[in-house]
Amino acid sequence: MSARRALGVAGRLIGFDVRLYVLQVLLWLPVHVLPLGGGLVLRQLFDQISGHSPATLRQSLWLCAAFAGVELVRGIVLVFAWSYGSYWWDAAATLLRANVMGSVLTARGPVAARLPRSPGESLARLRDDVAELVELADESVPLAGGVLFGGVALAVMVSIDPVVTVTLVVPMLAIGVLSRLMGRVIRRRHQRARELGAGVTAFVGELFGGVLALKTAGAERAALDRLRTLNARRRDAAVRSRLATDLLEAATGTTVELGVGVVLLLAAGAMRRGEFTVGDLALFTSYVGWLTALPRTIGSILYRLPRADVSAERLTTLLAPHQDTTDLTRHHPLHLRHTPPPEGPPPNLRPAPPPPQGGEGPTAPTTLEVLEVRGLTVRHPGGRGVHDVDLTLRRGTFTVVTGAVGAGKTTLVRALLGLLPLDAGTIAWNGRPVPDPGAFLVPGRAAYASQIPRLFSATLRENLLLGLPAGDDDLARALRLAAFEDDLAAMPDGLETVVGPRGVRLSGGQVQRATAARALVRAPDLLVVDDVSSALDVGTENLLWERVARHGPATLLVVSSRRAALERADQVVVLDRGRVAGRGPLGELLRTCPEMRRIWDGEPIEERGTT
Repeated sequence: MSARRALGVAGRLIGFDVRLYVLQVLLWLPVHVLPLGGGLVLRQLFDQISGHSPATLRQSLWLCAAFAGVELVRGIVLVFAWSYGSYWWDAAATLLRANVMGSVLTARGPVAARLPRSPGESLARLRDDVAELVELADESVPLAGGVLFGGVALAVMVSIDPVVTVTLVVPMLAIGVLSRLMGRVIRRRHQRARELGAGVTAFVGELFGGVLALKTAGAERAALDRLRTLNARRRDAAVRSRLATDLLEAATGTTVELGVGVVLLLAAGAMRRGEFTVGDLALFTSYVGWLTALPRTIGSILYRLPRADVSAERLTTLLAPHQDTTDLTRHHPLHLRHTPPPEGPPPNLRPAPPPPQGGEGPTAPTTLEVLEVRGLTVRHPGGRGVHDVDLTLRRGTFTVVTGAVGAGKTTLVRALLGLLPLDAGTIAWNGRPVPDPGAFLVPGRAAYASQIPRLFSATLRENLLLGLPAGDDDLARALRLAAFEDDLAAMPDGLETVVGPRGVRLSGGQVQRATAARALVRAPDLLVVDDVSSALDVGTENLLWERVARHGPATLLVVSSRRAALERADQVVVLDRGRVAGRGPLGELLRTCPEMRRIWDGEPIEERGTT
């Protein structure tokens, strides 16, 4: 089954751009086939030199020149093959990476559950696992060349001496059996090595991202010790994986060389009996070196198959649940040597798509009037999460979700937006079901400012727009709503200020307000904000909520336990251990909901699981 999966991916990679693949084959096949001519020339030459066939010096010199010409042509073809044969390899690798990235960025359904624990592991998959699959597909070219050479060469050799020829075939069969037996061992060890290698890559990325935390905690030595431990595990696993592969390669080479030795012994006896000429020996010797390429290539493919299966499995887990390896190799145009045609903005930056006609989902008009959530349930390991939550957001209202740390506030809003998979529950926009909230609640309809701000090492303008075709007036309005205009005026480079990785050149409050401005510039119907004022002073926080409530999006859903937000709420939803403990205006909840009173009074509250 695993072999069929890996071979299926390789076959579709070969077929995605037939012209480039055929070009590669045409460039490499002569490299494998031309030695056939060289062997025939050597046979004739040595038969003449040994006196087995009559010839003049002139004829012998011409044969020498012919052999040199064959090798010269092969060398020139080899240069062209290395120069231009890589186009297909690059295109195939780009196709795999583009399909994976396209699924992560645009496929329907939550993405968080299918991403690895760290960005470093994702990069390792896009680098190493893609290369493994392309290498497997690329082996088809030397396989085709080896089969073509081997077929013709064996036919020639059988016509000379069948017994000696059969002696060369037996090692090939032995190699196939050995590769089959070692396939599972190689796959298991290779998978372990890939997992530990991705862990090292991820930890190195976290080290660079957490330099300040390490320095302030005095944890530099502990971090390096941890890196050494992870790297030692990776090294041991990589050595075991490489050892298994090298053992198979060594066994392949040894078996072939033993076959060559037997051929020479048999040829010596045949030559004494006059049944085998010096020219025949020269031809066999010439062909044997090239014939070993076929079993070596077959062995390489056999030990690559389990490794490629691991790679296909790791890449497929990055795809959406409704996608499979067919989507991993889905064909679409690539523009590697020419400028791509002009296109609109990426799907996540385009205006919200029109609703489906005649199917499920809201129908026009799509302007939010009421968003209804019924029975929303998301279960985390250990039974945590949110359970049976009902929520109604009407146009023009300010709703705050509050609760203790770990009560499920972030889980609720992320599930509502389709960023986490639902275990139960429904979401309806203006009374019509939303079967895929992740594809429907996108900029134009909804925007999200997350609990953990994410800024890139780029200018402030680029971080706010992320490719959105908005003008300076739109940016200025969003920055004013986010109470950021005074901070911007104090920056010498203004919107062209480079904020550094994760916004390290900004204060915590500036990062939070920049994240809010990024959501506001998209002018959504529904703005979802997750605790973006925790690092703000009271004055700035009040100004932020006053502006957003008066002049911002029509409908607000805010996660917060801060009084500045709670006092402005039309509706407060109190969560306790993932369930709704109270709902209604703040004043009513302060009278009737003990959990709300504890939050309002700022009493220490036991952590309630996880958000």
